[in-house]
Amino acid sequence: MRIFPAHSRFSGTGRLYILNYLGALLATLGVLMLLPLIPWWFYNDQLQYGIEASVFTYPAFSCFVLGLLTQKKIPFRAPTIEGAMIITALGWLLCGIAGGIPFMTGLDKSFIDAFFEAVSGFTTTGITVFTGLDTMPRSILFWRSLTQWLGGLGILTFFLAVSFRGGSAAAVLFSAEGHKISTTRPVPGIAHTLSILWGIYTFFTVLSILLFLAGGMDFFDALNHSFTCISTGGFSTHDASIGYYASHGYSHAVFIEYATILIMLAGGTNFLVHYKVLTGNVKTVFTDFEMKWYWGILAGSVVLICFDHFQRLQLPLPQIVHHFHGVFRNALFQVASMLTSTGYLTVDINSSFFHAVSKQLFMIIMVIGGCVGSTAGGIKVLRLAILAKAFQTQLRRISKPVRAVIPVVAAGKIIPDRELERIASLFWIWLVLIGVGAVITAVFSDLDSWQSFSGMASAMGNMGPFYFSVAKMASLHWLIKLTYIFGMLAGRLEIIPIAFLFAKISHR
Repeated sequence: MRIFPAHSRFSGTGRLYILNYLGALLATLGVLMLLPLIPWWFYNDQLQYGIEASVFTYPAFSCFVLGLLTQKKIPFRAPTIEGAMIITALGWLLCGIAGGIPFMTGLDKSFIDAFFEAVSGFTTTGITVFTGLDTMPRSILFWRSLTQWLGGLGILTFFLAVSFRGGSAAAVLFSAEGHKISTTRPVPGIAHTLSILWGIYTFFTVLSILLFLAGGMDFFDALNHSFTCISTGGFSTHDASIGYYASHGYSHAVFIEYATILIMLAGGTNFLVHYKVLTGNVKTVFTDFEMKWYWGILAGSVVLICFDHFQRLQLPLPQIVHHFHGVFRNALFQVASMLTSTGYLTVDINSSFFHAVSKQLFMIIMVIGGCVGSTAGGIKVLRLAILAKAFQTQLRRISKPVRAVIPVVAAGKIIPDRELERIASLFWIWLVLIGVGAVITAVFSDLDSWQSFSGMASAMGNMGPFYFSVAKMASLHWLIKLTYIFGMLAGRLEIIPIAFLFAKISHR
């Protein structure tokens, strides 16, 4: 069956160049798949867990050779916008399939579960179908964390940075994988932009390692959590997530929690803001239009959760004062984790610590997510702010003459109607996909409506937490898992590349 019509520009040899890009990406992934051999050797995974080096070497060699052969046989050329969309969608699918092979061979997982975990890693979603993380081989844990670090700024973004492919081809791919909204690059030139983005990303990765080491983590935990924190991915080396350190009596567990909050919020911030701060414009953290909304949502949510917690318990004032810091810290941590789509936990969101208002608020935050140009998921704070401005403008137009021109203004700029239409359509289809996924979950499982909705909302928002157990997630019907895989990819790529690919396939 032909994916594209015969008269399409993608038909015949016209679409073969796409395989050149996919081959290069596959070869790059093959090299990266050898990195887990370092912890495999250092922690002697073969002796402790029976993990052979072939768990990584065989798929790495296969990916590398197949990728090189594809590149050699098929010529390179700059992609069209449509071609870039296809490359982006197929590239992420390919990485998910290849990246799941070590989970199949090393942990004896099914293809669906391995594919699910790899896609959850690369999309930095953090939903896991794996339990027993505390006793899992170090090389496997490292690979899970590395997939999230690679996916934080985008798999293709990393590929472009290390392959030194610049020019128009890189610009088109960067646009196809990036956030589908008009944003400003830190500097002219795609190569320079990529170097700045990955420089900032690496800076926060190193900073988080140092902070976690200072908090008492061993180097392996610090490295893995640095990968999954700045990428806002949320995979942990422990089933209890960040809550592990307090529950196991770490003397600096509180420091670890605040350090994690700092890095999560940094990951959820537009990297253009980071660039401005690092180049001397510190006040932009508080004066930027989107950042004002970001801090407002964070602060307002924390206040509501603290209020919800204390008013339910009806404690006297002295006890409220006594328990305030602990409640505030847990509320701040969980709001920061959800808003940035990281998904770390110190207190299970299913526990009685969070009452109905808090759980409803978390669901809303799952849809919102972090800032545009960050590693966070969700519909993005900037889009929410623009939609709010658009509604405010509609109210103003009621009292004005019909011919009066009253544009939507955000951050001192007029938002074009085309941009408003794009934002509104993305927001609408985002909610539709969550609804469809929730229905599929409810039909093929015994989860209630609230739980079903939380599962797909978490997948689409690239969040991680949901209102049922990990064991239950692992036992769900394969069709639900495939639905969540689609949701994770659509959420990470902001729907358009995945929708474009499926539209081309369904057209045939």
